Amino acid sequence: MKVYFDIQHLYYVPQYLPVKDELTARGIECLFILYKQDLLDDVLINYINANKLAYQCVESCEQARELYIEQRPDWIIFGNAFKEIEAINKHSKTALMEHGIGPKACYYDVSKCDITFRFVEGQHRLKRLQQRFPEKVFIDTGYAKLDPIINGTLKRLDLTELGLKADKPTILYAPTFYPSSIECFPKNFPSLLSQYNIIIKPHFFSLVKQKYRKQQTLFNAWKKYDNVFLADINHVSILPFLESASLIISDTSSTLFEFTALNKPAIWCDFYKVRWSYRGIFKRRLKNRLDDDLKYFAQVAQQVKNFKELKEQINVQLNNPELKEKARLNMTEILTGKVDGQCSRRIVDFIIPNPLNK
Repeated sequence: MKVYFDIQHLYYVPQYLPVKDELTARGIECLFILYKQDLLDDVLINYINANKLAYQCVESCEQARELYIEQRPDWIIFGNAFKEIEAINKHSKTALMEHGIGPKACYYDVSKCDITFRFVEGQHRLKRLQQRFPEKVFIDTGYAKLDPIINGTLKRLDLTELGLKADKPTILYAPTFYPSSIECFPKNFPSLLSQYNIIIKPHFFSLVKQKYRKQQTLFNAWKKYDNVFLADINHVSILPFLESASLIISDTSSTLFEFTALNKPAIWCDFYKVRWSYRGIFKRRLKNRLDDDLKYFAQVAQQVKNFKELKEQINVQLNNPELKEKARLNMTEILTGKVDGQCSRRIVDFIIPNPLNK
């Protein structure tokens, strides 16, 4: 039996690794299909080799499609929609593991694609997807990406190796690329929070895309402060930072849901740098980009409307982590599904032949 993982972007890989490990433990052959990405090629290959993954490179979705049709693996796991998949479905079972659990509309929209199965995080999302796509097959497995933290198999960070102080509280700032809070932070913000370690983990697009060069300018300024560690493109997985931090600051990134699923406090920056094409008469574009699940951010995290409020709330949340604990625990089942370290096992139980998925 062979299972292929379709890697359209490098940051998909940490989502797949726990599933691959469970498959390998059961004697299943796994292959990662990598898309060449110019400047990221070396980073991609180094990360894949460091995790001892078997891989094959392709130039495009068209080439990947030809490979899947020719090699006919038993299963192909995708992290995003894939066009013209009908010919693949004739010979391989296909499944979607969405690469994030954030509040963007694309989380639900990708199921328009003709991928046959989808592994889903919790009954809330499953019911919404089933209502919208009644002909599709959705399986509630939970969010496999978090399994290594829950199981205690993740290698812990040594903060001193990052140039940080082991005796300081550690904050993780994990913004998304758009709409983002990054440009709303002052250029000297680390000096205003000098009593804390600050780990900044940007989205890959913020680090490599030319259109986000203003964000990159800010990152370069912030990383000069001695209480800051800036994760670069070589730091593919956010899991070690989620595990090490006592508090997360984020905006519309799914990492906020991931962090609160670990029952740790969060601050939601409900302020963003919005392009002119998303303002005024065009503000509907921003509304359409974000899903209604955004409303849950305020339940699991402390909502702030500007940097001044953010600065005030950091100490409050760190000293009182129980403030939103009840809501975090209640909402985790809705937003992330079961957090028991067994999500990968449930996915593999479905993949390995049984009467339900023939």
